[in-house]
Amino acid sequence: MADASTDLAHQIRKEAALLGFAAIGFSSQTPQPLALKRFTSMIQEKRHGEMSYMEQRIEERANPSMLLSGLHTIISTAISYNYSLKHQEGYPKISKYALIDDYHTVVKAKLEELLASIKRVLGEPLSALTTVDSSPLFEKNWAEKAGIGKTGKNTLLNVPSAGSYLFLGEILIDKEISSTKRPLPNYCGSCSNCLEHCPTGALVEPGKIDASKCISYLTVELKREFTTEEAAMIGDWVFGCDLCQEVCPYNQQASIMAHKSFVVRDELVNISTESILNLTKSGFRELFYGTPIFRIGLRRMKRNARAVAENLKRSGEL
Repeated sequence: MADASTDLAHQIRKEAALLGFAAIGFSSQTPQPLALKRFTSMIQEKRHGEMSYMEQRIEERANPSMLLSGLHTIISTAISYNYSLKHQEGYPKISKYALIDDYHTVVKAKLEELLASIKRVLGEPLSALTTVDSSPLFEKNWAEKAGIGKTGKNTLLNVPSAGSYLFLGEILIDKEISSTKRPLPNYCGSCSNCLEHCPTGALVEPGKIDASKCISYLTVELKREFTTEEAAMIGDWVFGCDLCQEVCPYNQQASIMAHKSFVVRDELVNISTESILNLTKSGFRELFYGTPIFRIGLRRMKRNARAVAENLKRSGEL
């Protein structure tokens, strides 16, 4: 007979499914020495580029109980944004996750709904923290420990039937929840599509990334102007990059598709570099407000567009 904690986990899974989560799992707070070692190695080797914020709050990453007093369980969740998209040749590309409403807002709201359901099911006071990229957590490691997915060679979490086009979110609670779900096996096998199709060599080896060479980092995180080499590296990607996901067999075979909350903004699909470069501040706000693109601002978006326009012109002359 299942104990009360296991039964609670089952009820929470049902609530999560009703809310449209692609996966949910539970893990108790235990040290993550391997994750900490990999993270500190990335910092020491300067593979985090100019993301100086990653050098901070390392102690909290190693000890999540610093984020919530009395922490017992980390609930890991995943929501799919795997929708069909066709890029038009000769136009700049925008990553799938940025053509829809900002996931921070959408997933946060879903986590709050789930937390309300958990409190209702539990029927007693609960101290909790919901987080979507807003707290220093080893998200993928906790998700693996919870048994909802496995990190692939492209360093992204792969969830059975859903692939890697996913937004992760966590709920930290001061209640112990038992779960019998075991960690999943490695799905990549001998496949190396992602490594072979990364045009900048950002995936230096299976499961290891040099963010300073990643197109997503260059177009989203890098705040200064590009060097000549960096401008050429981004190719036709004006915001983000999906190349390592596009070639992943698990994304091509996924049966769990995008959550209904994620509706593609058609006006952003196949937008021209000329349109971006002609934007005013008010025009930029009107077009991109509420999407992840809005946070980088007009200056950096135009920087990206200038580089893409030059790259497209150069490729057309070859």
